[in-house]
Amino acid sequence: MGTECVKLLLDTHVWIWAFEGAEVLGTKCARALRNSANERFVSPVSTLEIARLVEGGRINLACPLKQWIETSFADLRLDTIPLDHVSAMDAYQLPPPGFHADPVDRMLVATARIHRCCLVTADERILKYPQVATMDARK
Repeated sequence: MGTECVKLLLDTHVWIWAFEGAEVLGTKCARALRNSANERFVSPVSTLEIARLVEGGRINLACPLKQWIETSFADLRLDTIPLDHVSAMDAYQLPPPGFHADPVDRMLVATARIHRCCLVTADERILKYPQVATMDARK
């Protein structure tokens, strides 16, 4: 990455790992997230996914969701990447057809492609997808 500014789009689980201090987050990824030259983005679709997981009892956060979002934005120096119609259309035009069934993952991939971000993820299907720049969050 050098001194060049990189735009990082965090997959939902990476956002959670980065803020919660999960040990699974790799040193290279943690270094990239700490690098002030890098821009760090999260998508509103990740907030939707976290809210769904909290509501369904699949994850527990250390504090109420609204406070968790606000604190994580401040601590991780995150910005919101815009939801746009071009990314929404691209989410279901990703080559090859049938790339990924999860609509949130499709939207994150499309958003990273449209906004020229590196998608930080541990999702093997996304990491193997050659149509988007990725960083393995476990490394």
